[in-house]
Amino acid sequence: MASSKRTRRPVSRTARRPKRAAAHRPRGPIAVDVGNSDTVVGWFEGRELRGFWRLTSGRQTADELELTLRGLLAKPFAEHRAADFGAVLCSVVPALTLPWTEALAHVCGRPPVEVSGATTPDLKIHYQDRSAVGADRIANAVAARGLYGTPAIVVDLGTATTFDCVSKSGAYLGGAIAPGVGTSAEELFRRAARIPRVELTKPERAVGRTTEESLRAGVLWGAAGQIDALVRRIALEMKGTPHVIATGGWAKVVVPECETINVVDEGLTLKGMRIIWEANR
Repeated sequence: MASSKRTRRPVSRTARRPKRAAAHRPRGPIAVDVGNSDTVVGWFEGRELRGFWRLTSGRQTADELELTLRGLLAKPFAEHRAADFGAVLCSVVPALTLPWTEALAHVCGRPPVEVSGATTPDLKIHYQDRSAVGADRIANAVAARGLYGTPAIVVDLGTATTFDCVSKSGAYLGGAIAPGVGTSAEELFRRAARIPRVELTKPERAVGRTTEESLRAGVLWGAAGQIDALVRRIALEMKGTPHVIATGGWAKVVVPECETINVVDEGLTLKGMRIIWEANR
């Protein structure tokens, strides 16, 4: 009589092992750069900066900021889940850091990476107090080193005009800080009773024939001359010939009048933030 037992085929260990779920990899970060005058919000698809917006910095609650973020990012959030994105925050305004942190955490489902000396341990900083270096200056140095090469000087034209220096070996050397173009002009308008506010467009001549022409020449060409003079002085103290990269809200207006700037990259700070986010995931 034939046996009723069925022969069982051996099952491999690989077949028995349950499939592992694929690790979640965010599509890229939502990057928020909070400055004294402007806040820049950008979003990345992988390493590509797909879009950014420049907002006026102001006191808002986390709920208000969350609504702002969801409105700005409606298109990418319509194509992908908000949770598919990470978040990175760079803030030089302590009063705005917590609301933005909470808003980004609500939107992306995880707290943002915050740019600081602690989150960039591979960046050697020659400042006497490492913690005194602004987060935006750290992001600029990281971006210059990673995207343009070293040595480098970053000129950031915002509320202040900052000059950040990266050595040939990739260390942050320090730099210089000057009053920003808009900051200087606003203080002049405020203090001088007979000087009117003017639109700071390119002047036609250095010898102005009206108060408005004189202001444009003095403010814009004065700012361009200041930038060139400082870049040249700084370069003398650095080894090698530095790449000079400009960024910030005033860059498009002032840089065409400069002689020492190699390239304008309006998204430079955001790109540095993306590199820092990548390193801290």
